[in-house]
Amino acid sequence: MNKLITVQAASELIRNGNALTLAGPESALDQLPAGNWIGGTIPYFMLTEGGVVANEGKVFVNNLAAIGQISFASYGSDDLAGIAGNGPENGFALTIIPAGSTAHQKFAADAANFEDAFVKPTVGWIAGVHLSELGSKTPKVYDGRTSTKYEDRAVVAYVSLPEDKLASIEIINLFEQDDGDVLTFEETSFGVQQCHVNGKTVNFAEYIRNRSLEHGKLPLVGDYAGAHINVSLQTVGEAGGEVILYAPVFPGIDYRFAKPVADYAAAFRTELSTQTDEGVAFSCNCILNFVFGELEGKAIGGVQGPVTFGEIAYQLLNQTLVSVRII
Repeated sequence: MNKLITVQAASELIRNGNALTLAGPESALDQLPAGNWIGGTIPYFMLTEGGVVANEGKVFVNNLAAIGQISFASYGSDDLAGIAGNGPENGFALTIIPAGSTAHQKFAADAANFEDAFVKPTVGWIAGVHLSELGSKTPKVYDGRTSTKYEDRAVVAYVSLPEDKLASIEIINLFEQDDGDVLTFEETSFGVQQCHVNGKTVNFAEYIRNRSLEHGKLPLVGDYAGAHINVSLQTVGEAGGEVILYAPVFPGIDYRFAKPVADYAAAFRTELSTQTDEGVAFSCNCILNFVFGELEGKAIGGVQGPVTFGEIAYQLLNQTLVSVRII
């Protein structure tokens, strides 16, 4: 079961002992009883009929009970290597981390270097808030075993699969590098003042404004040995100021800005047209795709799940759609 349901229906599933991951407004998650679940705050969701903003009485549920053996854990910001390190030999670690937290920043910077990071898959999402609440409310994650919520911790559902099953991690990225300038950075950081453009040192905010890219619709796209990883713009300071990013840039990586996407919904439908929702245990899509693609009310395919402040597929991603399919 991957669907948006009432708080009452979710509570019944919890009381019946189902192993769940949940997403919804803080006021809704606060009403849930203790049990076998983890959760994170977000009011935005992609459903079969299109994107929606949920009211306070609804939560999105992923019922993991029929997939395999499920166990739960939580980690502080200094213990995040344990997410992959304690993962099952065959399965995945479904992880939720609150946006803006130390855990978010450390996971983003270090996850690719954790032992077993690409052997024992970590997938999941970054919890957020309604966009109108930015700066006034903090994202939360929940350890349902005690119904405790945290502003700075990772919660994990470990899914151990039977021998005849395999978890396939699927990533859809609508963006590809343009043919323009190559940007490089000297350190791993969410906040950048200077970068190198075709080898020349420039102020990053000034460069972005000179190219009229401060709207943030187009991410940087890094070339990681042929794999394209997005880094999205959060805020762009005035010329001479600082640029704040939704994921860190890394030294030694060549970045270019992305080519524009004319119609997000159509592009997602094309990418998803050869797939079904059969076997999909979890899916999430980025809030920037939701906003810039105007996906509220627009169907993109069979995948359903939370719209997030970042996606996790081995490491932190931006402006992607991530799914886990059991095959």
